[in-house]
Amino acid sequence: MVSRRDTVLGYLILSLAALVSLGPLIGVAILALGEPGRVGIKLDITKATNFGNFAEVWEKGDFGPAIRTSLIITVIVVVVSVALSIPAGYAFAQMNFPGRTAIFALLVLGILMPLESMIVPLYLDMRRFNLDNEYWSVILPQIGFSVAFGAFWMRAFFVQSARSLMEAAWIDGANSWRTLTQVLLPLARPQMLTLAVLFFVWNWNDFLLPLVMLSGSDLQTAPMALVTFEGARRTDFAYLGAASLITIAPVVIVFILLQRSFTRGILAGSIKE
Repeated sequence: MVSRRDTVLGYLILSLAALVSLGPLIGVAILALGEPGRVGIKLDITKATNFGNFAEVWEKGDFGPAIRTSLIITVIVVVVSVALSIPAGYAFAQMNFPGRTAIFALLVLGILMPLESMIVPLYLDMRRFNLDNEYWSVILPQIGFSVAFGAFWMRAFFVQSARSLMEAAWIDGANSWRTLTQVLLPLARPQMLTLAVLFFVWNWNDFLLPLVMLSGSDLQTAPMALVTFEGARRTDFAYLGAASLITIAPVVIVFILLQRSFTRGILAGSIKE
C-alpha cells in the first residue's frame, strides 16, 4: 500500500517535471504576445497582450499555404503508413514465408540508416520519374521510412498477442485476415494510435527532405516557412515566437487529443498482468 507521504512526494516530482517541460513553451508564448519590434528577448507577462501578432505573422509569413502543404503530406503519410504497418507487422510476427528473416533485417536496416546518407539518391530517383517538386517526392520516401519502423513496432505487439485468442479463431475457421481484423486489431488500438502520433510528429517536423525535394517549386512545409520567416525577421522575437507557436500548434493539438492512447501504447507490454 502506498503511503500518503509517497503519494504527495510523487505528485511534487510530477509537478516539477511538468513545470520543467512546459517552462520553455510558456516562455515562448509570453514572448509571442509581447510588443513586436522590441529589441532583445524580454519576458514581461504584464505586456503579453498582443494577440494580433499571430494574425500578422500568419499573413506576412504566408503560413496558410505552408500549413496546408504540411497537412496534405503528413495526413497521407500517416494513414498509408499505419495501414501498411499493421499487416506487415502481423506477417512478420505470426506467418512463415520464405525470406521472412532477411526481409525483416532489411526493414531494420532501413530504420538504422540516416536520411542524410540517402537524400541524394532519393532526389535523383524522384527526378528520374518526374516527381521532384511535387507532393509525392516527399510522401513516397516518408511512407517508406515510416513503414520500416511501423512494421517493427506492430510486430512487437503481435508477437506478444495472446496465442489462445488466435488459436480459438483458427479453430472457428477464421483465416489470417479475419484473425487480424476481427480479433487482434481491436486489441491493438492503443498501439496503432501511438504509431499514428509518432508518424505525425516525425513527418510534420521533417525539414531536410521537403527542403531538397521541393526546392524548385512554390510548395513549402510549415518548418520551411518558419525558417524563411526567421531569416526575414531575425531580431523581431515577438513575431518569431508567434511563428514558432503556429508551426507547432498542430502537433500539440494531436498529442493532446490522443495523449491517453499514446501513453497506453507506449506502456503496453511493460507491465504484465
